[in-house]
Amino acid sequence: MTVAGAAPTRAPLPPLAARARTVAGSPVRDILAVTARPEVINFAGGLPAPELFDRQGIAAAFHEVLADAPARALQYSTTEGEPVLRAGLAARVTAQGLPTAADDLLVTTGSQQALSLLATALLEPGDTVLVENPCYLAALQVFALAGARVVAVPGDEDGVDPQALEEAVRRERPKLLYLVPTFQNPTGRTMPAPRREALAAVAAREGLWIVEDDPYGDLRYDGTRVPWIASCPGAEDRVVLLGSFSKVMAPGLRLGWLRAPAPLRRACAVAKQAVDLHTPTLNQLAAARYLDGLDAHVARVRAVYGERRDAMLAGLPGTLPAGSVWSRPEGGMFLWVRLPEPYDTTALLPRVVEQNVAYVPGAPFYAAAPDPATLRLCFVTQTPEDIAEGLRRLGRGLAA
Repeated sequence: MTVAGAAPTRAPLPPLAARARTVAGSPVRDILAVTARPEVINFAGGLPAPELFDRQGIAAAFHEVLADAPARALQYSTTEGEPVLRAGLAARVTAQGLPTAADDLLVTTGSQQALSLLATALLEPGDTVLVENPCYLAALQVFALAGARVVAVPGDEDGVDPQALEEAVRRERPKLLYLVPTFQNPTGRTMPAPRREALAAVAAREGLWIVEDDPYGDLRYDGTRVPWIASCPGAEDRVVLLGSFSKVMAPGLRLGWLRAPAPLRRACAVAKQAVDLHTPTLNQLAAARYLDGLDAHVARVRAVYGERRDAMLAGLPGTLPAGSVWSRPEGGMFLWVRLPEPYDTTALLPRVVEQNVAYVPGAPFYAAAPDPATLRLCFVTQTPEDIAEGLRRLGRGLAA
């Protein structure tokens, strides 16, 4: 019975799922929110430089699609992706050394969705996933949300050690190994071809999926292209290759793709149907139109990013304390720094931000015990002049 004038009884709502209560948000996103002030020179992000977006070329592609095929562009599409885009992607992947048909590909809403779909299709709660150490932060989030147990595999400056991988596979019985072998996030390192072949051979012997994430491969400034693990002998039926247009076209289009053996690709398509039915048709068709001009645009971007990388490398010796070491990536977007002991980059960050500059501490990128003296610097969103000023500020913050 309800008494007149009394507040109604309110029972508590059911709780959030355990994974939603236990998986933290991205520290990088948190840092970007804190450092969004225009006076901050931000080396913390992983964003492409917005002034380099080909606004005219992309706008023209959208205009042509809406003028030529408005009904198709504004309609639902197939889950697997628009055939014209898949055909164009297949031609590009084939030209880069991995024979691929359109039906080998699934278009995704960014390559981050591809990773999430793979977790849905492959992982049960409690399954083990092997990763590099350090590892791409958002991949760790995906695996945590899937309820997986994440184990870091030891490695060196060339990436995961093949013998350590074989021992880990026999000990942990994992479902998959996740890698960013080219211009890795966060370290910037690139795995050489012999190491890739050795990892593919371990996967073939031991029965292991390899997820090869390649969002940065087109952003090479020095050296020569290293073949994908997916093209190595023995990798044909057990390597999933992920790609993205976010770093070379525009992240706002949210376009990625995965190349996988048919059974796994079909499972990912079913998972995608449950998530968003399909990636936006208009964006896919516009991207397909833009593919003919993509290489010329990427060449312009590479020239600018290469200068910015060189500016940061030139400024680091005069910025960092004695005993510091850092990577010299041949491409991509990031430098990885290790300060000497007893520096703790997480504890130092507030002091550095007081100097109106920011970085990402290295600790969140580790699946195993973190190295507190590490940090990641992104060099692509600042001009050489701003990089020089940002490094001066960083030096003052580290010396505080």
